[in-house]
Amino acid sequence: MKAVLPVAGAGTRLRPHTHTQPKALVHVAGKPILGHILDRLLPAGVDEVVLIVGQWGDRIADYVRRAYPRLRVSAVEQAEQKGLGHAVYMARQAVQPDEPVLIVLGDTIFQADLARAITGDKSAIGVRRVPNPSQFGVVEVEGGRVRRLVEKPAQPATDLAIVGIYYIRRAGVLFSCLDETISGDVRVKGEYQLTDGLQRMVERGEELGTFPVDDWWDCGNPATLLKTNRELLALANPPAPEIPGSIIIPPVAIEEGARIVRSVVGPYVSVAGGAELSDVIIRDSIVNEGAAVSSVLLDSSLVGHRAVVRGSFTRLNVGDSSSIQLGGAGDE
Repeated sequence: MKAVLPVAGAGTRLRPHTHTQPKALVHVAGKPILGHILDRLLPAGVDEVVLIVGQWGDRIADYVRRAYPRLRVSAVEQAEQKGLGHAVYMARQAVQPDEPVLIVLGDTIFQADLARAITGDKSAIGVRRVPNPSQFGVVEVEGGRVRRLVEKPAQPATDLAIVGIYYIRRAGVLFSCLDETISGDVRVKGEYQLTDGLQRMVERGEELGTFPVDDWWDCGNPATLLKTNRELLALANPPAPEIPGSIIIPPVAIEEGARIVRSVVGPYVSVAGGAELSDVIIRDSIVNEGAAVSSVLLDSSLVGHRAVVRGSFTRLNVGDSSSIQLGGAGDE
């Protein structure tokens, strides 16, 4: 099984972290976002990935080859960001027209029975009911078949959101429909949408079903990234390492190569390899690869790749009925 992973997005909502590295390699719950996605593809039989990359595409491809050596990896550059439909269309030279393909967005971690979804005899897309369907692409289903797909409708007729996982039985049909969309310059908010290509498939008579996605986690901005970190750590509950001189409060994910000295770490902390924490109290935070953090108390924080964070502890002798505020101007 071959999977196409569009990972060319600039990740503007995660800046400043994505000023110097691709969004797909930002850490969450012990590994890059892309690593969590690949971990869910391998059990479904995926043995080859086509990466649709932009800036720093070589870093993404190098990571996949290093961390998943059994996967065959190819990379296709999307030099200009023209939307998800255009990104998927870029893969047409790497996928044979008559072969099946999985398309999985590179910034959404999911939980679904993919192995079951891809054994069917028809194309299918992953869906989940949501309370705010106007913020998503949605599908209207009749008799078990998708009849209509709409991207972020103002008045949605259904609450079935498209999660970002697509199984296409014959890749050439989708590429042909995307070609019509792009050559006809059919855009939504200036971009070529994958939903428009899928809608053309339906209108041609191609049977398109759905399969349930049990859960998915957004990594689009700092708040949702930290929420995803908490939920994935709670779900996996990895064994907490014993580090002499420090206190580790699970759940945490501390990669091999990280150095922890005289610190209290956790709960809900992810520390990437090469990071160093010394004299730190930290919880509900992510520390990326190569960062150095010392003498601070951190909560709900993101520390970027090779960032340096230093603080200082204060020693006080405070008398009765006193009021002291450190590090701020106080209430006016």
